Amino acid sequence: MKVLRDILYNVNIVSIHGDNNIEVHALSIDSRHIAQGDAFIAIKGVAADGHAYITKAISLGATAIVCEDLPAELQDGVCYVQVSNSHAACGIMASNFYNNPSKQLQLVGVTGTNGKTTIATILFRLFSKMGYHCGLISTVQNQIGDEIIPSTHTTPDAISLNALLAKMVEEGCLYAFMEVSSHAIHQQRIAGLQFAGGIFSNITHDHLDYHKTFDEYIRVKKSFFDSLPSNAFALTNIDDKRGNVMLQNTKARKASYSLRTLADFKGKILENGLTGLFMQIGESEVHFRLIGEFNAYNLLAVYGAAILLGKSKDEVLRILSDVQGAEGRFEYIVSAKDKIIGIVDYAHTPDALLNVLATIKNLRQGHEQIITVVGCGGDRDKTKRPIMAEVSAEHSDKVIFTSDNPRSEDPAEIIREMEVGVAAHLRKKTISIQDRKEAIKTAISLAGKDDIVLVAGKGHEKYQEIHGVKHPFDDKKVLEEMFQLLGK
Repeated sequence: MKVLRDILYNVNIVSIHGDNNIEVHALSIDSRHIAQGDAFIAIKGVAADGHAYITKAISLGATAIVCEDLPAELQDGVCYVQVSNSHAACGIMASNFYNNPSKQLQLVGVTGTNGKTTIATILFRLFSKMGYHCGLISTVQNQIGDEIIPSTHTTPDAISLNALLAKMVEEGCLYAFMEVSSHAIHQQRIAGLQFAGGIFSNITHDHLDYHKTFDEYIRVKKSFFDSLPSNAFALTNIDDKRGNVMLQNTKARKASYSLRTLADFKGKILENGLTGLFMQIGESEVHFRLIGEFNAYNLLAVYGAAILLGKSKDEVLRILSDVQGAEGRFEYIVSAKDKIIGIVDYAHTPDALLNVLATIKNLRQGHEQIITVVGCGGDRDKTKRPIMAEVSAEHSDKVIFTSDNPRSEDPAEIIREMEVGVAAHLRKKTISIQDRKEAIKTAISLAGKDDIVLVAGKGHEKYQEIHGVKHPFDDKKVLEEMFQLLGK
């Protein structure tokens, strides 16, 4: 329980109506969760405006209302705080309410289109193996030490995020590693947090349904680094053409990693196969269990961040050599009889899909077929659908277009929008099967000895969302089931 005026410290306040010297039991942005003595923060969201629920929140016991637009009538016994931006106010208030947990540990944020989950997860595993109690906030799962907490968003809302960080502090965590999504940056869910460092992986075509233009998407990502303090580090991938752009205005210590040019943390791939990567990092040659050039970048980002956090180069490389990647990121299984390689990967952007397919091509020993099963999510960026189809058809021997998470959209229409991207001379490679399980079964049946089947788009997810309902679905389990069913 905290006093409202203390919770409002550093919030940009326009006006206060009522007594702000009152105790607040909890903060909420959802009027349905309000209890007596709580503060309700009215946020203008994409789907709904919290200002429409102020009266309901008061009826349930809210004694403080934080909003951008004051109601026409103000009720006695309620403190109304008008702010310039409710999103930013929510982040700052949540930090204050939970005793600013981000200042009590070393918090590292990872942003970019691809690689966020892998980088954050490997950092968590690396520091845990070095003996530190750590926290993880990621798309796959949140974690405090050995305790796994289910994840609903890449970056949680500001109140949930600070509550999670406070729990990490309470349980003795010294480090926390989190994915920072563009949505979270734009919606200021990370307002009020103090980062010890930020990492940029790359930026490619994604989320234009939300950000509208690529320039705006870049600007939002960059704003994360613009806000880093001078005592933090900012680590960027300078092989990405926007890598240096990200650090132009940051006050943080600047550092870079690269496979192709001079950088603070320079790497070189010596060998890349199913057994992993053999790399030169600085003066050291190390074998890693992860596969593919994209993972070489992820490993460099992790290595660089660990060194910037003051860890020993030799210890970091020794432990990294045995660390595995995140679930659903280039996970593979091999069938018992025909030795078909089945790969499950979260690739859901054109660039991520291209990276995975390029890696698979490099793994081929001879003339093995690459058979790709791919779909696109509903209620998301439609402009990438034909590009995803084009990439898969261009770089696979056979392609099956199928459902991903259609959500509220017609899966057949999503597939039709994908098919538009396939050039006429490549159409004979492709077939469309709406049922995802049937699509995976067909891919396995088409595969011969030593062929490679890629199932892309969902990765770690254990569900398929159709018309707002989440049905159990696990790509890896379905692959294993079909290997057995078809006697492969």
